[in-house]
Amino acid sequence: GLKPGDKWCVCVTRWKSALDHNRAAPVDLEATHASALEFVTLEELKGHALK
Repeated sequence: GLKPGDKWCVCVTRWKSALDHNRAAPVDLEATHASALEFVTLEELKGHALK
């Protein structure tokens, strides 16, 4: 199972659905493919970026 600090992949459509329900997971921007921007804005991703 996942442990604190683990990372996992989430397809952008599932992440967008979670975002729409105020449940979006944090995002590692350096690990996020540019094609995600076809579905969400950079501002949305930055708003959930890992600190």
